[in-house]
Amino acid sequence: MNDTRTLRERYEDVRARIARAAEKSGRRASDVMLVAVTKHASIEDIRELVSLGHTDLGENRVQQMVQRAAIIEEFSARRRDRGGSASPVRWHMIGSLQRNKVKQAIEVTRLIHSVDSLRLAEELQDIAEERGSAPGGEKYGPVDVLIEVNVAGERSKHGCAPAAARHLVDMLDTMVALRPRGLMCMAPNTGSIADARKTFTRCKELFDEIRAIGSGGERFDILSMGMSGDYEVAIECGSNLVRVGSAIFGEPKVTDEDGGDED
Repeated sequence: MNDTRTLRERYEDVRARIARAAEKSGRRASDVMLVAVTKHASIEDIRELVSLGHTDLGENRVQQMVQRAAIIEEFSARRRDRGGSASPVRWHMIGSLQRNKVKQAIEVTRLIHSVDSLRLAEELQDIAEERGSAPGGEKYGPVDVLIEVNVAGERSKHGCAPAAARHLVDMLDTMVALRPRGLMCMAPNTGSIADARKTFTRCKELFDEIRAIGSGGERFDILSMGMSGDYEVAIECGSNLVRVGSAIFGEPKVTDEDGGDED
């Protein structure tokens, strides 16, 4: 069945569902960040969403994120020039990050969700440190990152093993140009809400365990779980950041060619 609702209607519905799920878990809607995944969205739809006041956008591919960030920044600048209000857009890198794309990614990314190995973390540290030591680099702070954890143990998924997550957080905590902010995980591909709940519950337990021993410090406070098909369950399990694409922008009109597994 085709969804004939407008983008605004779908967006408002997602916001309302987030609010209800947050209330169910004893929190407020403002406690949960919504990252709108623009992977399959048109530029026109992204502009419309930004015009509605939404500021957090997520992309799977670095090149597409860089291109779209430039287009949306120009759009926002024109709005400000005309006297309109346009808060700065914050871009999230939610897909698998290749080490040769790190330099491009950190130029536009507010938060990298997909650090899954020490090798990638070291590459991020080297590039971020190099940027910070260049002329004018003092304006840059540490790069905020999440540790991607393959809680379900699926071979098709990226992410470190749950048992390795604490050690990886501790390693990142020693890197002056990086700042570990929390964990990210995805539900298994079974389509089962029960399986999703089990995965999210385990990731929340892991998140709490790491926080309890002080790894990552006080700023280790983000738990990124939940996409279009399971974000309400994720919030009920403790997620405070959800990554929602098709529930806002509609089902993709083209076949995904990059093999990405984010919404």
